[in-house]
Amino acid sequence: MTQVLFDYTRQDAQGDSCTAHAWAKVPAPLNPSQRQALKARAAELLRQHNAVLVAHYYVDGDLQDLALETGGIVSDSLEMARFGRDHAAQTLVVAGVRFMGESAKILSPEKRVLMPDLDATCSLDLGCPADEFAAFCNAHPDRQVVVYANTSAAVKARADWMVTSSCALEIVADLHAKGQKILWAPDRHLGRYIQEQTGADMLMWNGACIVHDEFKGLELDLLLEQHPGAMVLVHPESPKSVVDKADVVGSTSALIKAVVEGTAQEYIVATDNGILHRMRQLAPGKTLIEAPTAGNSATCKSCAHCPWMAMNGLQNLVDCLEQGLGEIHIEEAIRVEALGCIDRMLDFTAALKVRQAQAQAPVPAAGSLVPGIGAA
Repeated sequence: MTQVLFDYTRQDAQGDSCTAHAWAKVPAPLNPSQRQALKARAAELLRQHNAVLVAHYYVDGDLQDLALETGGIVSDSLEMARFGRDHAAQTLVVAGVRFMGESAKILSPEKRVLMPDLDATCSLDLGCPADEFAAFCNAHPDRQVVVYANTSAAVKARADWMVTSSCALEIVADLHAKGQKILWAPDRHLGRYIQEQTGADMLMWNGACIVHDEFKGLELDLLLEQHPGAMVLVHPESPKSVVDKADVVGSTSALIKAVVEGTAQEYIVATDNGILHRMRQLAPGKTLIEAPTAGNSATCKSCAHCPWMAMNGLQNLVDCLEQGLGEIHIEEAIRVEALGCIDRMLDFTAALKVRQAQAQAPVPAAGSLVPGIGAA
């Protein structure tokens, strides 16, 4: 069926959350002695404050390594929040973007949640203001409201379901089988992919990730001519012309799993290039190639890195622990409402795993666990 897009096209913002401001706040490169000193200081501060570091695959490699070295985790956004909820530490330090810090606080209200920089946000979050989204929902009361994790706590509070890229297909397919119509937000590319796979009636918000939206199908064709044996790994937030060329379409964890378990020697990776750090660690003998984000004659053929993710660094991590900066606060009424849609997703995925185990069916990437990777 024809998709109907709510015509909200802002992909950036002015002021503190614009991309120019984000790039200006990216920490300066450190020399080896500075990196070693800051990592040691951060590790000591984590110990002193009974804190654990949870880091996303897209942040600086030093932060990923520090998280693993100090008993934290490197994972996708949902597993970050679940890990923090289940960990004994009373302070969670979230290296990622703001909606990830909010998700951690939603699941762990009794804990202190800190971020290296609260200005680190997300174009999908920016492009879906809670008040305008609520008006959109109110105009379509007959639809189940399904929102992607990359949204604010206030948007989640208005939703019936939250999904991640690892479970969205299963949840939307289940709702469709029950005759439900869907109101989807905010990523139009992920929404289109899910609609194509499930046949669901989906009314969509018009949002996009500024990183994934830039991958180019034509340039990918040209790259494949140079690497005909390469396996193409694509995150579903990418445009259709890119997704259609993929060997694997999946979440960050699913793409890492594909590299670890794949038999190919070369992999073209169409997601934020921060993921390459962990991929190289887990599959050191394989060749990873960044998918092209720009057209012919562009000065940067692959610029796939989120400026807000890049704002996370060792120095501002140390600063937030030493000074208590960057604490996440959520109004309790909003937190409780947002928790409902997250718990509904967690209950669904837990029940799905039980059904699959009972049927003795192989667990798909959406629910699998891989050592050193996490939920795929």
